[in-house]
Amino acid sequence: MAELITIDDPADPRLGDYTCLTDVELRRRREPAEGLFIAEGEKVIRRARYSGYQMRSMLLSAKWVDTMRDVIDEVPAPVYAVSPEVAEQVTGYHVHRGALASMERRPLPDAAELLADARRVVVMEAVNDHTNIGAVFRSAAALGMDAVLLSPDCADPLYRRSVKVSMGAVFSVPYARLEQWPRDLETVRERGFRLLALTPDAKAEDIDVVAPHRMERVALMLGAEGEGLSTRALVAADQWVRIPMAHGVDSLNVGAAAAVAFYAVTAGRPVA
Repeated sequence: MAELITIDDPADPRLGDYTCLTDVELRRRREPAEGLFIAEGEKVIRRARYSGYQMRSMLLSAKWVDTMRDVIDEVPAPVYAVSPEVAEQVTGYHVHRGALASMERRPLPDAAELLADARRVVVMEAVNDHTNIGAVFRSAAALGMDAVLLSPDCADPLYRRSVKVSMGAVFSVPYARLEQWPRDLETVRERGFRLLALTPDAKAEDIDVVAPHRMERVALMLGAEGEGLSTRALVAADQWVRIPMAHGVDSLNVGAAAAVAFYAVTAGRPVA
């Protein structure tokens, strides 16, 4: 059973995991280095625990203690009860959902390990917006993609904003980093995947004509908002595909485009 500790001082060192959550650059450096991430909100905290992540501590507004009582009773980590004012002073923003948890990160698997049993994977290049990362993971989970591979400059899926936008879906879809970009795309190809680059370029074929759902193994490549896939990534692909557009619209937000493309890639597959 967790120890419930009431804290009135925002400078209490026991709250260190939760300080300056709005400082993106600080948290991007600090969280991976210290092996932690922040889960925000009751549902996300529960999904993180269900996925096997170990809790370091929990920070709750007093009114959330009863709601999270079953979690408090199950985990050995300390639980800090604070007023909304103290929570805001510590984190740097008003904690609307009243519940935060500091969780232990796990070592990322090797990309080749993930590909062994996968048939439908996402490959993201330079998607460095945390909201877009979260949206892509949520669609990947909902539409039955098996794994996500990230270029070295993609944003952290376990950053608080990514986790929140994904509603915890980042815990459901395994992911790994491709450290040598774009050279490691060859590893994906060697595992039997056809590399499909999603691009609005006029030279690309309509994705419904290509019919990726009939292919044995597909790796769908997505680029960053605005710039899209780099020239190097496009050259490394086996085929370019596009989503047909109407009314003069040339492209979609990467999160929306991902959802449409994932459906095309997984159509007809049973979704667990």
